[in-house]
Formats: sequence, structure tokens, C-alpha cells
Amino acid sequence: MFEEIKKLLVECAHVDENEVTLDANLKKDLGIDSLYAAELTLELEEHYGIAIEWEEMQEVYTVKDVVDLIEKKVGR
Repeated sequence: MFEEIKKLLVECAHVDENEVTLDANLKKDLGIDSLYAAELTLELEEHYGIAIEWEEMQEVYTVKDVVDLIEKKVGR
């Protein structure tokens, strides 16, 4: 799951794949602003066939938070 999300982050937000770790803060470490966050949300929804509420993404701060959210949504 982490590797898939890492790939999406690199493609959507154009971040350096070496900077994408589970502990990386999306905003502070990876520079993901609200526009990239919206694009990432859409990509995650499409990739995993799920719906993510905007409020849920407001609670996501790190890459691990993204992984945990997606795992919860897809039931892994």
C-alpha cells in the first residue's frame, strides 16, 4: 500500500521519491498545498475506487496517515 501511495505522490505532487517516507509530513516535508491535496484525493479515489470526504483529508498530516486512511477505506 505504501509503495502505491508513494508512486501517486510522486506523480501527482511531483515530490522527490526519496523524501516520501511514512513519517514525512505532507505539507512541511513534501510541500503538498491544498491544490495538490485535492488532486491527490481525486487520484486516491480513482485508484482505489473509494470516496474520501474533504473532512477526512483535513485529518491527514503524514504519509502514514494517508496509508492508514486508505487501508481503512478499502478494508485491508
